[in-house]
Amino acid sequence: MQCITFDALDAQVKGYLQDDYDTLKAHKTRPALLICPGGAYRRCSPREKDPPAFEFLSMGYQVFILEYSCGLQAGEYRPLRELAEAVRLLREHHGEWHIDPSRIALLGFSAGGHLAASLGALWNDKDLDLSAQSRPDALVLCYPVTSTREFAHEESAQRVSGGEEALRDKLHLLDRVTADFPPTFLWHGGEDTSVPPENSLLLAVELRRQGVPFELHLFGSGIHGISTCTQEVETPDPVCRQWVPLCKTWLNRQFHYTP
Repeated sequence: MQCITFDALDAQVKGYLQDDYDTLKAHKTRPALLICPGGAYRRCSPREKDPPAFEFLSMGYQVFILEYSCGLQAGEYRPLRELAEAVRLLREHHGEWHIDPSRIALLGFSAGGHLAASLGALWNDKDLDLSAQSRPDALVLCYPVTSTREFAHEESAQRVSGGEEALRDKLHLLDRVTADFPPTFLWHGGEDTSVPPENSLLLAVELRRQGVPFELHLFGSGIHGISTCTQEVETPDPVCRQWVPLCKTWLNRQFHYTP
């Protein structure tokens, strides 16, 4: 395995690349997964970096983690532009990093889910003028923030908007879903009181309305921020843990990929 780092505007991206063996010609190019950790746009949570990265490395994916701008730097679309640039760079370097440029997924947790879904919704927004090469091919959204109105996670909404009402309104993603939104896997814990499950449920309604392929899992238990739901991340939850194999099955089916 090779570890690399590169910059995407003001963000840093860490990548874990599978070794390239001459004898494994079927896997000369692999799907890529770019992880956006949660943390209320205040920080990037450690429990949502390497633990999920290693889960998808085990599938044969090339995996990357985005350390996007947080805190006072989270406004003015800065994290969104960083994520868009990171996806563009994955496509630009697809040969060097053995990535299939048509199979790039984003995995976002909580506020990172909001960030990933923002790119899914706004990659072709004329006002933002992002590269067409920044569109993700699939989204995996884990207990995501999708609303900046009712059911919003207030700290995330305030930080990502910088307190600007017009920007906060723009980032209310339930109004931004179109038929161009990428196929999406959603899961949420039913006991989440930080980011209410309505954030996932209402997004699923909009995806259904627009004819976007999606899969939704709302578990009866499960609090917020539980990542891979193992002892490693100190939030073991055998019920919600099922999101990992469910997601792997869904993502491989979307990408027509057999690890």
